[in-house]
Amino acid sequence: MARMLRREPAVDTNLSQQVLALSYPLNETPDLDPLLDRIGDARFVLLGEASHGTHDYYLWRARLSQRLIEEKGFRFISVEGDWPDCYRVNQYVRGELQGTTAKDVLHAFERWPTWMWANWEIVGFAEWLRNYNDGKPDDEKVGFYGLDVYSLWESLEAIIGYLKEHDPSALPAAERAFRCFEPYGEDPQEYAQATALVPTSCQNDVLDLLTTIRRKAAQQTGTSVAVFNAVMNAEVVAGAETYYRTMIYGGATSWNVRDRHMTETLNRLVRFFGDDTKAIVWEHNTHIGDARYTDMAAAGMFNVGELVREEHASEGVVLAGFGSYEGTVIAGRAWDAPMQVMDVPPARIGSWEQALHEIGAENRLLLFRRPAETGSALAVPRGQRAIGVVYQPEYEMGNYVPTVLPLRYDAFMYLDKTEALHPLHITPEPVPPQMYPWGL
Repeated sequence: MARMLRREPAVDTNLSQQVLALSYPLNETPDLDPLLDRIGDARFVLLGEASHGTHDYYLWRARLSQRLIEEKGFRFISVEGDWPDCYRVNQYVRGELQGTTAKDVLHAFERWPTWMWANWEIVGFAEWLRNYNDGKPDDEKVGFYGLDVYSLWESLEAIIGYLKEHDPSALPAAERAFRCFEPYGEDPQEYAQATALVPTSCQNDVLDLLTTIRRKAAQQTGTSVAVFNAVMNAEVVAGAETYYRTMIYGGATSWNVRDRHMTETLNRLVRFFGDDTKAIVWEHNTHIGDARYTDMAAAGMFNVGELVREEHASEGVVLAGFGSYEGTVIAGRAWDAPMQVMDVPPARIGSWEQALHEIGAENRLLLFRRPAETGSALAVPRGQRAIGVVYQPEYEMGNYVPTVLPLRYDAFMYLDKTEALHPLHITPEPVPPQMYPWGL
């Protein structure tokens, strides 16, 4: 979805003055104080990242999340990850898994790109969460949940396991759905191509399963954690079927299905935890930065940040993006390719990252005062770098999303030089002390 800019705005005195007027230093955890003040009583704080493979983004998101939990009572973190895998992390941090470690739980993440969550940065944060939750009653423990839509087969297996134990009478609906998908060998591409060639799909079986699970849940007195997990897996199966069926056609539809699903999953979590629940979201900038202030809108795309702003504006929503000028990153050169450390070259001329570097090559926190920046030098669209799980540095010039920065975000954390994430699968032990910035 990234587009190259047609023009490259200069970094003039007006822009420099406006940036400096909104800037705060960003070097240590206490430097987050101005952002904590800006967040205030907001119920939704969405934290981005300019890549899925940068240590510094994970580090600062964790630092801010720790303070939101300790100082403002946020109840859960929801991430751009699969529900079943993240639910196991949730069980660990809530003290429901014994005789294991965060490293063991996260090492089990097998879906490419494994490094997004199976990394030492998340190990450190998960261990901190586990310690934070230790000794607290269940209704005060902080959870960790996945919002994404990819885990069709894993969620089906989880539902079947739940029904075998708790409600065998509902098994036929789950088994029909499983049999429908079975010929595709857990390959979403095969399922997508099959539905494009033949006017048939597993949609009806999936909707029947979702209806059955919802009905069974409604018959329960109260909603137990096990029932809630089954319902959420059924919602994933329904969302994944729609996503895979639409992705073969390209365009905005499958993107919108995915981001709508992630937003609805967030809303279900908030309803489950109660009306006063405060939620943290960790996703890529392309999901949490309001799409209306990028070229995504012209392409017919919306995203999580836009939807949460629209649906929860009265409850308080803060969107915080990230970016950096240069450094290293973990990514693959193609889908399913081996992960590797790659150089991130200096940001392209005319981009936000290049402008911020030119204004001053130092880390800074920008807090925007909407709508005061409208019509100012800050309101001129510039490219913002977006690195995905697939990255080819030689084609760097195309990795930019035209963005009105102070409208896309409420806050922006600029980190001048960043380093690659530390995946469990390739980073040897013992890990560097900075992997555990909470003193574990």
